[in-house]
Amino acid sequence: MRQATATDTVVERLWRAAVEGDEPAAASVVHEALDTGVPEETLLLEVLAPVQARVGVEWAADRITVAQEHAVTAINERIVASLAHRRAGGRPAVPSRGRVTVGCVDGEWHAFPARLVAEVLSLHGWRVDYLGAQTPTPHLVAHLHQSNPDAVLLSGSIPTHLPTAHAAITACQAVGVPVLTGGRAFGPDGRYARTLRADRWAPDARGALAVLDEGLPRPSASAGRQAVDDLPHLADQEYTMVARSRHRLVRQTLADLEERFPPMRVYSDLQRERTAEDIAHIVGFLATALYVDDPELFTTFLTWTADVLGARRVPTRSLVAGLDALAGQLRDFPRATHVIERGGAALAEHAARSFPGPRS
Repeated sequence: MRQATATDTVVERLWRAAVEGDEPAAASVVHEALDTGVPEETLLLEVLAPVQARVGVEWAADRITVAQEHAVTAINERIVASLAHRRAGGRPAVPSRGRVTVGCVDGEWHAFPARLVAEVLSLHGWRVDYLGAQTPTPHLVAHLHQSNPDAVLLSGSIPTHLPTAHAAITACQAVGVPVLTGGRAFGPDGRYARTLRADRWAPDARGALAVLDEGLPRPSASAGRQAVDDLPHLADQEYTMVARSRHRLVRQTLADLEERFPPMRVYSDLQRERTAEDIAHIVGFLATALYVDDPELFTTFLTWTADVLGARRVPTRSLVAGLDALAGQLRDFPRATHVIERGGAALAEHAARSFPGPRS
């Protein structure tokens, strides 16, 4: 069992203030802790990071609203900024250990993890160019030409951005800058960072610091390689066909789902809109699983979705019906069919664990 730490009380106080939207109280919690001797790095990684992680858990369990989720994130971001400004105003500059660029993959709006990494690196003497959320790859590369950093740190939280991340990784390496990746999108063990041929992966800010301390050799600047060079399975075009047909697949699956799941016939417009969004996410994760050739990416998303829908009292059988409808459209795609079948099996196992039958 996990033992309580000295920061647990601070975490709980910050959570209560932030989820109530009380920014002054939330900021006071953190700054008072700093004044009493809690190191800034500890506050960033052992107070603010856990509170931010809790946002996702509480939303998934339907215990906070989307508005509260956004409010907590905004408060946390401003607290991080206040710590940085306080540091800059009250401490002599630390000699630079090098220069790095930190930013998020294009399309990735979850910038808080990248911001924490940027602040921790700054604390340890790195000059950091923090580019924030969804950095378009052409603009990122243009910045690299201007700044010539020692490394690029790319953050991603949503796996459906992995194809875009791959393009960014190869583009940065093509101009001779090594890429260190991090974030949930790259898998809990960095498996997708390796799949996409990133130079290194780190699980968190301290891990990123350790990698930079070791040093990252610069790749030879060269013409960018093609995705199929790293991922030969893309030659079958299944990923391309599913990605390009996404809107049609969503529309047809939504239409078929009404026949397979009769309760949908009385859905409100808002419920139909939410169902269409869920199907779009399913198709997006299916396409990404085809890109990296890993069904587990898809099954993990499906079981998480089943939990989210269950918290909102939507039965898992609606998800199964949607998968069946999607499978009917992709019967000529063997890899896609295999991934969907694995998804159905994972949902059945998940349901059995969640609602075990009577024991004999």
